[in-house]
Amino acid sequence: MRTKSIPFLVLILCFTLSCSDNESIETIDNETINTNSNALYFPPIDADTWETISAQELGWNINNEQALYDFLEAKNTKAFIILKNGKIVIEKYFNGGTVSDHNPWYSAGKTLTAFTVGIAQQENLLNINDISAIHLGTGWANITTEQENAITVRNHLTMTTGLDYHVLNQNCTDADCFTYLNDPGNFWYYHNASYTILKDIISGATHQEYSAYFDSKIKNKIGMNGTWVTLGYVNIYYSTARSMSRFGLLNLNKGTWNTTEILTDQNYFTQMTSTSQTLNQSYGYLWWLNGKSNYRIPGFENEFIGSLIPNAPDDLIAGLGKNDQKLYIVPSQNLVIVRMGDDTGDSLLGPSGFDNELWGKINLLIN
Repeated sequence: MRTKSIPFLVLILCFTLSCSDNESIETIDNETINTNSNALYFPPIDADTWETISAQELGWNINNEQALYDFLEAKNTKAFIILKNGKIVIEKYFNGGTVSDHNPWYSAGKTLTAFTVGIAQQENLLNINDISAIHLGTGWANITTEQENAITVRNHLTMTTGLDYHVLNQNCTDADCFTYLNDPGNFWYYHNASYTILKDIISGATHQEYSAYFDSKIKNKIGMNGTWVTLGYVNIYYSTARSMSRFGLLNLNKGTWNTTEILTDQNYFTQMTSTSQTLNQSYGYLWWLNGKSNYRIPGFENEFIGSLIPNAPDDLIAGLGKNDQKLYIVPSQNLVIVRMGDDTGDSLLGPSGFDNELWGKINLLIN
């Protein structure tokens, strides 16, 4: 099929009808079609090619580009990517990082697990309102049967299991490390072990290894690389920055990769990326949410007033991990932003002061 030049009449009509800046006119075999410039691009799943668009083409303030790079390099960043409408605008590697390096997601990988739970639910293999013991078996925690039967899959997704986090190792998933502190749903605390055991819940529900189920349902369908690695009690995903970007793009499009529907349960997607309980407005199902009136963060029992990342757009959702691994998604601007690397010096287990600093630099570029 051959693309022809735009007929003169079409040009006249375009000016007469005041064509939108967001639309262009193309002709294919004398048929005129409208192409929305905000339509999402998806890279092929079986190739390394990825379309790009320059910051200059987007009208961004390129005078502030180098200051962003200097900041990222000084903060021990290894990989940084910005996608606009799915296309790569910026892809930079610092401090010895390369495009092929597999870096740890740390707790940003919790978003992968939340998405996987949604797929298992849409396949009727589990329900997030199920009692955890249905899939874990009895005796997975050192609590009474009555207490055990009060904890649901949803509690694990929302950090509201009520299990005691005053333990020597908050990553420990042995039964003896899970003891009662609060009734489920009555207190929010970022207890890593109560999240980690979700992989066993998924395995129990699907009757296969969590990593195999994840690969078949998500990784292979969107062209990700990477693997789950068990280090002690924790389960950490390692991949390239481009693979993290692919997962971000999948979520920007609400669970559909190009025309392939992966997470079809839109009710679950909305719940996953919205406030999931009344105790921490800035937390969904293992996703962090910006623009809320209060938040709680890992390692603290108290509530903080204000937005999680004041410099970032209010509709931002994020996967945030140790050493400031960042997966930012901004639906209103069709942006996906990835930062992977070593400790920035501001790092906590998830949100940190680095988020706000970084968004200050990003805003100077894109606005």
